[in-house]
Parts: sequence; structure tokens; C-alpha cells
Amino acid sequence: MSLTADHSGTPIAASKVAEAGSRLLSYIARNPGTNRADLVLASGLSRTTVAKRLDEFIRMGMVRETLGVSIGGRPPLELTLSPESGVLLAADIGATHCSLEIADLEGTVLAQDTYAIVIGDGPDAVLQEIDDRFRALLAGLGRPVSAVLAIGIGVPGPVEHLTGTVVRPPIMPGWDGYRVPDFFSERYGAPTLVDNDVNLAALGEYWLRNESAEHLLYVKISTGIGCGIVSGGVLHRGAEGAAGDIGHIRVPGASESICACGNIGCLEAVAGGEAIARSLRELGLTDVYTAKDVTRLAIEGNRLARRAVIDASEKIGQVLASLVSFYNPNAIVIGGPLTELNEELLAGIRTAIYQRALPLATRALRVERSTHSNSVGALGARAMALDFILSPSGVQQLLAR
Repeated sequence: MSLTADHSGTPIAASKVAEAGSRLLSYIARNPGTNRADLVLASGLSRTTVAKRLDEFIRMGMVRETLGVSIGGRPPLELTLSPESGVLLAADIGATHCSLEIADLEGTVLAQDTYAIVIGDGPDAVLQEIDDRFRALLAGLGRPVSAVLAIGIGVPGPVEHLTGTVVRPPIMPGWDGYRVPDFFSERYGAPTLVDNDVNLAALGEYWLRNESAEHLLYVKISTGIGCGIVSGGVLHRGAEGAAGDIGHIRVPGASESICACGNIGCLEAVAGGEAIARSLRELGLTDVYTAKDVTRLAIEGNRLARRAVIDASEKIGQVLASLVSFYNPNAIVIGGPLTELNEELLAGIRTAIYQRALPLATRALRVERSTHSNSVGALGARAMALDFILSPSGVQQLLAR
């Protein structure tokens, strides 16, 4: 049979096989324990196509079909992604720490590691230590490097997602123009996906909610302020990967504080953790330089710190109110060190949103703190890697392997 090719150069027959496989694997990933009949209904594929693709994935070891629990009569056959088929590597790189995870395709975390880093040491040093620690974790699990199916990496700066290139990061000296995937792809022979850490936190929060918030904003309030956007269950990056950079929206009526970007009155410059700390130092407090220092003082009951957090939360709420009117999310999840203050922070944000946004946009809106701030970035990195593996391109690579 003669095959023609689609625009990517992939033979059309192979492309259709990969697309069908992607639909099936993605549904199984989001609905573990499903069955063949449900897959036919959900995928829109014929019963014959579903059976053929599933049998192939079962032979490959990607999917397993096991007897479920009987509720009377014959036990159902349930489908799940096979944990033996391979592993995903995830790294959530911060300015001062890094969290690593190895997980199987069912989402079970098999190994973890968290340690201190200095992001200013540069990409070669930081990534080499990640590589060394990944290999040690794999060895501890008795898994070879060839078991790695995909790698997800989050970094604390702007990223051109298509190439994984870091672009002019304000707190990552020496990283500008560095293509992170090149480092790992050469060593593992597996696709490597890279994104901004806030985007991955948003994706992680979406996965935790199991599709209960398909339109979600994740706002991280730390040294700076960033926002990750999930729209219709898909991470929205924008044309160049810069979507969600709300820290550089000007706050009406705010002080003329100069931002790191060179503009004045940016949200980050008047309400970020570093900005709050600076304002407290100007009021005579000492030993307060970071968002964690601000949080510590507020928890201890310092009146100036608590007042500064409330003022900052109101400014953040003003900006988010505009985003609510524009985007109409199901949920806004707040992350970062200041979330330890919980209601002191959320009260001002909620008040500004509900005062300024229209009732229809806020009718079903939830504004809540992240309960997984320390792990949600790594979860998002895993989810990004899994999303690629389950995409038509990823399935094509799996079939080739």
C-alpha cells in the first residue's frame, strides 16, 4: 500500500494510528479502571479500532487489563496504564532548591529527592547535579536509563516552550539562551519538556482537581508574582510562552516603585515578597528580606507585617479581578510562602475580586490556597511529560521504540 505523508512528514496511516492511540491512552490515564465499552463511547472510534489499538498497547506493555471487583455477576475487565512500561523523570528547579521525582505511568511516585541549590551557579553545574541524582535514584529502584520515557523540567524564569530555551531570566544569571532539553536528551535518549515553574504548578493543581476546574489560574506569590493559566484543561502559554506574566501589570494608584523589568508601579514591585520586605525595612524592621521572612513575622503577630500583607493582598486582588472578568475561571489557586498566612492573605484578594468583578464571573468562582505548594511543581512537570507521551507525537515515538 502506498502511503502519503501529512505536513509533518509522518505517513498518514501511521499518523492516524498514533492519533487513535493518543485518544485511548489519554482517556485511560484520566480514567483508570475504565473498560472497552466506555472507551468506544468516549473516543468516538469504532469498536474494531479500539480493540486493535488496545491489543497492540497490551502487547507492548503500555496498558494492562485486569479483573475488577464484581458487584454481582461477571467481574468487569478494567484498563489502566501499566506501571512496568517505563518511568517519568520530573525536576522542579527553584532559585534556592530543587525537587526531583521518578514516577510510573499510573502516577505513583517511586523516588524523590529535595536539596539546596544556587541557581546562579549556572546551567552546567545545576543540571549535572540533577543528572547525577536522577541516576542514583534510578539505580536505587533497579531501573536502567532506558526505562525513562520522558522528562519534565520546571525552571524559575521565562521559557520558549517549543525549544526549551530559557529567555532573559531575571533571577537565573548565566542561563539566558540555554536549551535545557539538549542536556538531558543526549544523556537519556528520551524527550525532554521544559516550562516555567508557575505554569507547571498550574498544571499540577489542575491534575490534583481531576478536571473539577478546567479553567484555572494558579498565582504564585513569592519574591515575584506569576500566574499559570489552564484553559479547557490545557495549559495556555500564549504565542511565545509569556502568558500569565501578571507581575508586570501596572497597579492603578500604586506607588511609583521601580520594578526589576525597568517599569514603575508593577504588581511585583509593590506586592511581591521582596517588595513587602523592602517596605518593612523602610519602617525600621531588620532581618526581613524575603517572602519567608515576611511570613514568619506575620505569623509571630507583628502588626506592621500583617498590615503589609493585607495591603499587598488587596493590590493583587485588584489585578486578579480584571483577570476574572476577562477569563472567567472556575478557580484561582494561590501558592507561595505567603499562603501560610491563609485567611490574612486570601481575605484581601477575595474582597477585591468580588467588589470589582461582575456577579456572573464570580458566581461559581473558588479562591483558595494551594495545599500542595511544595510538591505541585514536580507534579506539573510529571504531568507535562505524561501529556507528551500520550500525545500523537509521543505515541508515534512509543510505537517506534
